[in-house]
Amino acid sequence: MNSPTLLRRRAATAGFHLGAGALAVLWLVPIVLVVITATRTFDDIAANGLGSAPHSFSLDGFRQAWTEGGQKQALINSLLVTVPSVLISLLLASMAAFALSRYSLPGRRTLLLVMLAGNLLPPQILLIPVSKMSELVGIYDSLWALIGVQVGFGIGFYVFVLHGFMRSIPPEVQQAAVIDGAGPATIYWRIVLPLARPALAALSALSFTWIFNDLLWAISVLRTETHMPITASLINLQGQYVSQWNVIAAGSVIAAAPTVLVFLRFQRHFVAGLNVGAVK
Repeated sequence: MNSPTLLRRRAATAGFHLGAGALAVLWLVPIVLVVITATRTFDDIAANGLGSAPHSFSLDGFRQAWTEGGQKQALINSLLVTVPSVLISLLLASMAAFALSRYSLPGRRTLLLVMLAGNLLPPQILLIPVSKMSELVGIYDSLWALIGVQVGFGIGFYVFVLHGFMRSIPPEVQQAAVIDGAGPATIYWRIVLPLARPALAALSALSFTWIFNDLLWAISVLRTETHMPITASLINLQGQYVSQWNVIAAGSVIAAAPTVLVFLRFQRHFVAGLNVGAVK
């Protein structure tokens, strides 16, 4: 390899890393500012300004947001909605994807297209019908209503993704299991699900983030303040502590922490699932 080509490659690599580093810094700056604001006292912000260098360190904003601001109950509500919604959605979606990908069912292409088309609808046009339907069913203003909405609107996309992954599993694996006497339930639970673990992990991280951060459906099917998830409680927190930026910033950090932890926990599986999906 001649030296001009090597120099160009090194320059391109250096430019890529510099550009990626600049984007990372640009993305991290707001997060750092929020964390710094959350650890300042109200007197410090009032005296020196929100954009000034910190002259104090205090976790009192987190205490106020957690107890007086209702973030504790809101976080519990979010977890009570998010965890069951993710588990139920992925369980139902994996069962449907297994049937549609491994067996010649009549109209399976139509079913997949219908599921995909349902995810293309803007959710805003369904706010009133979903709200009225939850009232008719008798679950309006309850966490069950929010769980049902999240499962219903997410399962189509999950089926579409898992169908593509499960379809790429070699048919010889299933044929060998059938020869050994395994039925559909055994093949699904003991063979297909373990092979689809990277895709399930990637969807778990994505669905947890989507459901946990959802605000639209929460304010559509819930009315009682004690039932609100943490995203909706941030609005009330901002109204309650309109001038106390340290409390509002602390509430934002509390709301963002669970999704960050989940992503860090599933980061390896998430990247592996994306890579496998891209190769296949």
